[in-house]
Amino acid sequence: MVRISDARMSGTAFGTIVLHITPESAVGGPLALVKNGDMISLDVAKRSIELLVDAAELERRRAALKSAAAPDEARRGYAWLFNETIMQADEGCDFDFMQRTGKKTETG
Repeated sequence: MVRISDARMSGTAFGTIVLHITPESAVGGPLALVKNGDMISLDVAKRSIELLVDAAELERRRAALKSAAAPDEARRGYAWLFNETIMQADEGCDFDFMQRTGKKTETG
C-alpha cells in the first residue's frame, strides 16, 4: 500500500509513504485536485510522482476549487500566527519571519 499525504503521519511502520507533498492541499496544492479513482504513478527510484489525469480535467478541478478560509480559531493568538506565517514543508515548516532574510512576500 502506498500512502501520500501533505501532513504528518504518526504510527506508520511499513509500506511506501510519500509525506509532505507541497504546497498543501489547503492552499490549492496538488492533493486538492485528486479524486477517488484517480491513478497515480509513483517511481521511488526516480523520486517521481505523477497524477495520471488529463491536463484539461485538472484545470477544471482547479477552477472549481474554493479558497480555504481560515478557521474561526485562527483569528488571533498562536493559531493566527501559525495560519498566517508558517511555511510549507519543503521550506522547513518554520515561521516565515524566522528566516535569515525576513518575512517572505508574494513576490519572493
